[in-house]
Amino acid sequence: MKALGIDIGGSAIKGAPVDTTTGNLLAERHRIEVDKDMPPVVMARVIGQIAQHFKWRGPIGIGFPGAIEGTTIRTSANLHPKFVDCDGAKLFGRATGCRVAMINDAAAAGVAEMHCGAGRGFMGKTLLLTLGTGVGTCLAYQGVVVPLEMGHLPWRGGKSAEKFVAASVREKKDLSWHEWGGRLRDYIGVMENLLWPELIIIGGGVSAKHDKFFKYIKPRARLKPAEFLNQAGIAGAAMWAVEAK
Repeated sequence: MKALGIDIGGSAIKGAPVDTTTGNLLAERHRIEVDKDMPPVVMARVIGQIAQHFKWRGPIGIGFPGAIEGTTIRTSANLHPKFVDCDGAKLFGRATGCRVAMINDAAAAGVAEMHCGAGRGFMGKTLLLTLGTGVGTCLAYQGVVVPLEMGHLPWRGGKSAEKFVAASVREKKDLSWHEWGGRLRDYIGVMENLLWPELIIIGGGVSAKHDKFFKYIKPRARLKPAEFLNQAGIAGAAMWAVEAK
């Protein structure tokens, strides 16, 4: 099966057609930078441009950085507030002329990693974190992925944890790998006490540099970088488009 996977991030939208049995991208991903204040109708046009770029007429899976109920977007912490309570499948379906399935972006990455990546064949409890503009989280048990919103766990001073541990924070504040790794260590320690995972997978673009910060985390669980790196959201969204039929 083939599907177009699209990953909506806080700074860019990325998409590519995917072989959903392997998770392999069938073409070079197409990336369009976006403004976090971009309203839904404008972002829908960008999604339409990505589908048009690949001349796509089949199923589309879209990973969105927020809580998703069915096809409805319920939270939008790092994008325009008008996305809240928006039916993403209808919005993006009109823009592309295709059937659209919606999934949380971190859950999409989790689907890819558990099906074909770092969690392949593991039936225990897995925590997956995607580190980028914010912090995406999901939990998997016996291969079944459950979306979470633990990046918004109240942290120091009551702010969302992602304001301290997202990859974007390290870049913005020019934190050393040691200092940022220490922040991740503290955050992951809380996650371990809450969820007791046996495996932790860290994804997002920064996972390509895991050798620079994994040594500072030292979790109880086994720690692995995502095999799909920052392409996991694209691959998993495409897989979800097929699964959600």
